Amino acid sequence: MNIIFLGAPGAGKGTQSEIVSEKFAIPTISTGNIIRAALKNETAMGLKARSYIEAGDLVPDDVVIGIIQERLAEDDCKNGFILDGFPRTIPQAEALDAMGIRIDKVIDIEVPDEKIAQRLSGRRVCRNCGNSYHIEYKKPASEGICDACGGDLVQRADDAPETVLERLSVYHEKTEPLKAYYEKKNRLFTVQGQERVEDTTALTLKLLEE
Repeated sequence: MNIIFLGAPGAGKGTQSEIVSEKFAIPTISTGNIIRAALKNETAMGLKARSYIEAGDLVPDDVVIGIIQERLAEDDCKNGFILDGFPRTIPQAEALDAMGIRIDKVIDIEVPDEKIAQRLSGRRVCRNCGNSYHIEYKKPASEGICDACGGDLVQRADDAPETVLERLSVYHEKTEPLKAYYEKKNRLFTVQGQERVEDTTALTLKLLEE
């Protein structure tokens, strides 16, 4: 089964894709991870990407698409794959279609913006070990102190409220139109994100198993 996960930053699509990957024994392909792998392995597209990165520029669509195509040609994708973070725009989705790659289901994890802002802006991460907490949902035993190592808990720059709102704005402008794109192809399936991860997972798996 070939799957795309959609959803705003903080909607929990990464967690869902990891769970589905394990259950169906298919790889999750994250754009950031495969670009880093292509750079490390010095593939043809990885070398192209490096020239842009070293110049401080964004990697253009045609190079990202080439790296995706390289990755999908690997043996572990023969029985299916999950795309998380790609496509992000209509042109990227059209390029994926042009490769002749069939997408079976596009799972859109829907969470209201205000709930996402609350989730992300309340997150705190240990400066030392990276453990994650939340000021409401997963409080440490001592405020501001990591339970595991005693390190300071800090708010990541991209979890600051103003940054979260900017990320959501970009998502609505550039990525959300993909919902209509895949709905026209009868590939779009919507999951309403729940308070508990397990409940969202149950809804996701039900859709995939239908």
